[in-house]
Amino acid sequence: MSAANVKTMTNTTAAGKRPDPEQPLLEICDLEVAFRSSTGMVPAVRKANLTVYPGQSVAIVGESGSGKSTTAHAVIGLLPGTGRVTGGQILFEGRDLTCISAKEMTALRGARIGLVPQDPMSNLNPVWSIGSQVKETLRANNVVPGSDLDRRVTELLTEAGLPDAARRAKQYPHEFSGGMRQRALIAIGMAADPSLLIADEPTSALDVTVQRVILDHLQTLTRERGTAMLLITHDLGLAAERAEHLVVMHRGRVVESGPSLEILKDPKHPYTKRLVQAAPSLASHRIEQAHAQGVEVTEDELLGAGMGRMSTEEVLRVEHLTKVFPVRGAKGKAKALKAVDDVSFGLRKGTTLALVGESGSGKSTVANIVLNLIDPTSGKVFHHGTDLSTLNKQELFGLRRVMQPVFQNPYGSLDPMYSVFSSVEEPLRVHRVGTRKEREQRVAELLDMVALPRSAMRRYPGELSGGQRQRVAIARALALRPEIVVLDEAVSALDVLVQAQILQLLSSLQAELELSYLFITHDLAVVRLLADDVVVMEQGRVVEAGPSDELFANPREEYTKRLIAAVPGAGIELYSEPAA
Repeated sequence: MSAANVKTMTNTTAAGKRPDPEQPLLEICDLEVAFRSSTGMVPAVRKANLTVYPGQSVAIVGESGSGKSTTAHAVIGLLPGTGRVTGGQILFEGRDLTCISAKEMTALRGARIGLVPQDPMSNLNPVWSIGSQVKETLRANNVVPGSDLDRRVTELLTEAGLPDAARRAKQYPHEFSGGMRQRALIAIGMAADPSLLIADEPTSALDVTVQRVILDHLQTLTRERGTAMLLITHDLGLAAERAEHLVVMHRGRVVESGPSLEILKDPKHPYTKRLVQAAPSLASHRIEQAHAQGVEVTEDELLGAGMGRMSTEEVLRVEHLTKVFPVRGAKGKAKALKAVDDVSFGLRKGTTLALVGESGSGKSTVANIVLNLIDPTSGKVFHHGTDLSTLNKQELFGLRRVMQPVFQNPYGSLDPMYSVFSSVEEPLRVHRVGTRKEREQRVAELLDMVALPRSAMRRYPGELSGGQRQRVAIARALALRPEIVVLDEAVSALDVLVQAQILQLLSSLQAELELSYLFITHDLAVVRLLADDVVVMEQGRVVEAGPSDELFANPREEYTKRLIAAVPGAGIELYSEPAA
């Protein structure tokens, strides 16, 4: 990296000099990290190498278990549990961090190396005000004199993008939205003006529009201050958009490293190729750019979206749905929250309808009403023309066989005390389907259907990965041979490779079993791959609806345009102009 490419540095080294832009700020050489277990030391990072220059942004990309977060935590001396560095060097500003004392590491942490952790709710103290937590960082690093602490807290929260910062500083984490909590963590991470900021999946729990705002702000802040950033993420599209340099990790090893665009356009390692192919954000842009240039899109890539399913028979019809919730302690108009406001749409047989919007748009409330888990304030849901509000208890019980849900969190939707067999067999037992032997045979068929080995029957959720758990949840949903499956953010908690596998599975099951999907999501990239029809919701209302191809090619509403633009990697040119 040349001096011309680096902005004027505001940071100084411990010796009081500005970092030399030609010298590495962070250099990881043959790093090895292992965790102690009952059987000995288990390696988590193997001979990893990476370099970060002053002011540079570098992203480490890989799926869960690849060693990316472990590498970052080794740099800042925060390895969890029994983890320890067993080999190699971590050179920061020329010092080997593997050889310094705990006291020296504490002095470096925060002051020279900042951290923005992944989950804002578990990384903020719920009983301390936001301002107190920023103030604690300033005080610990002797950044400003005591008399200036309150002023500096307000400045930092303002710089992190929080409006009305002086008032917000007095509030507690539970009074903040996810995006606001993440901004507070950014303020804490940047409080001591570090020369390196480690951002560990800083927006993975946020909506795409909030994610874009937070990352834009983080990028501006680090560039203005000349702070180098080490970004940890599983989303290759997001990494390529936000970092100059990519480091791809797989099973604890660095398998590929280089400039972001070079790796995206010409990945060398088979694992990197799989990541580039699987990332929904990149796949959705490939589709859009292919359409724009008249390039044929393969059916494998589309997974069903806009594939011309001409079914006109509606299996589900939602008419003028409204849901109002009472707000405890509020007065006047604020006593009622209209979560769903006059929503209407139809789900066609054998197709996927995506209900899209940010958190709080009302999409999950609509799903819960459709599933008959909550009653609407007004409006109707029809199944093949039958008004669900007219059904008696026994008829509603029968409806459960026709409509089945798959929920967002594969860790929360399976009972940890139930084996895989018990979880998948339960709906068959509850609905008194077949004998014990027939149910066992059906469970085996279902596991085959979702590509899980039959040996998984006797295992428990704690022994499965997130992707395997979601396959179990899908198998359970299909046990009663339903007609409609309601998928509420069913892939948002998964790594991109696992996400791609689950989307492919859902697509093939739909074709095989003629399933109709109501797909609830905030992720337009996934919608582009899977949906035939799209309904866009904002603040409880439908703002735009139509076939997937039409909506992406020509969005009418500004809100829809914002959602599409927020998909990571929107500005990356993946297709070259076709040769003349």
